[in-house]
Amino acid sequence: MTFPFQRLVITGGAGFIGNHVVRTLLRHPTLEILNIDRLSFPGTRATLSQFDGEPRHRHLALDLCDTEALSIALVDFQPDAIMHLAAESHVDRSIDSPAAFIHSNIVGTYSLLSAAREYWQGLTGERRDRFRFHHVSTDEVYGSLALSAPAFREDDAYRPNSPYSASKAASDHLVRAWHHTYGLPCVVSNCTNNYGPYQFPEKLIPLTILRACRGLPLPVYGRGENVRDWLFVEDHAAALEVVLCRGRIGEHYNLGGGIEMTNLELVQALCRALDEFAPDPRGLHGRLIEFVTDRPGHDLRYAMNIEKIQRETGWTPQFDFTHGLVKTVQWYLTNISWCDQVMAGSYNGERIGLDAR
Repeated sequence: MTFPFQRLVITGGAGFIGNHVVRTLLRHPTLEILNIDRLSFPGTRATLSQFDGEPRHRHLALDLCDTEALSIALVDFQPDAIMHLAAESHVDRSIDSPAAFIHSNIVGTYSLLSAAREYWQGLTGERRDRFRFHHVSTDEVYGSLALSAPAFREDDAYRPNSPYSASKAASDHLVRAWHHTYGLPCVVSNCTNNYGPYQFPEKLIPLTILRACRGLPLPVYGRGENVRDWLFVEDHAAALEVVLCRGRIGEHYNLGGGIEMTNLELVQALCRALDEFAPDPRGLHGRLIEFVTDRPGHDLRYAMNIEKIQRETGWTPQFDFTHGLVKTVQWYLTNISWCDQVMAGSYNGERIGLDAR
């Protein structure tokens, strides 16, 4: 696939998914990236440092709610497209402290849309025609699925159940409104749970690996019966490139891995992998599983129907779950120091807790 852009703004490029997108897109030898990330939770300098010395990657520490500064940055950099990944994403923290999610996910998206619209309206000719704004969102905007229900489709109604998912639903609606009202060329993608290297230690998979390595209890919400659809992060990064380049303006696309399992099944699979790659002389890692009080309003199941993106672009996940999980476990086992650095210095003093999405 020929990459049609020379300069790209990525927001949230120091985050888990964002840094994989930056790495994936830098394979295009002439592309320049402006990575706008204020390096707050969960964006960290520990992740961003992998791009040190890369002249085609520029980092700008900027709060997206600063519309004036954003406008100046866009005019200075002259991007051909914007990919918006920046967001507060920890569901548990959104329940405890929703204000930050309203500020970042809703006000921040509004501010970015306003700056992008002003910039786009100043373009002419082919550059104006080629420009697009890609908003990256979540499956949680659709709410909860029954165990027997078909997977979410793009035309399903939004029914967010947490402050986090409500803030993301609001940002999706803002993007739709800016397209239909002002003509800003936008496309939206909504994705299931991601896993892979560089995921922050608040999330279920890295948290389980790190705690198991230290012989600590492995917390699982409720009875572990909540079902999630898992997508390896490198597959997601590839999908985002496809949506950016080939997605139809004004449309949105569901992305998923087609790998549904309960949280308990996932933790058990992690324990088996750790038994193989990091055996504990005290016994099998599964002995550490501990059920804890469930999260308020915990959605039962998420799953995505990905027929639309497959039909229109040919994208499909390349990693099967076994391959992706082994790659993930081995990465964390060899990068414990990165995890310790993130937990010790990159969370602004905030407590890391379980987030099973």
